[in-house]
Amino acid sequence: MKNIIVASILFMLPFFTSAQKSGSRSPEIESLRISYLTQKLDLSEEEAKIFWPIYNDYKREQSALRKEKYQNMISFKKSTEIDDLSDTEIQNLIVNELDFKQKDLLIDKKYFGKFKSSLPIKTVGKYYRAQETFKRELLSRYKNGRPERN
Repeated sequence: MKNIIVASILFMLPFFTSAQKSGSRSPEIESLRISYLTQKLDLSEEEAKIFWPIYNDYKREQSALRKEKYQNMISFKKSTEIDDLSDTEIQNLIVNELDFKQKDLLIDKKYFGKFKSSLPIKTVGKYYRAQETFKRELLSRYKNGRPERN
């Protein structure tokens, strides 16, 4: 088990450095997520060698898409009043948001295919379930005013 954790950390190092450089994701939250996934997935050494590089690529692509969205698109969050915008501006905001969601979905589908073709489907299922439970637990911690740390 100790070897698996060490191997997992080695595979995750490139992601940690890119997450810190990009600033798009809190390195502390990502560290918690990786620890959580490591515990919940309980990957064999061989599975870890396959899983973590795919996971890191997936997160990099998602991060790049979000960075593109915030650099190149005006969003509803940035506009103060809908009433102050023209119909065309409002339509463009909606279309841009839908385009972003479509690109995000395409990334999800792409990496689901990679996970599915490289790992047992039960492992893939555990990953998706762990992603959802991590989100719920993190939100619950913030909602209850507890710090992120375990």
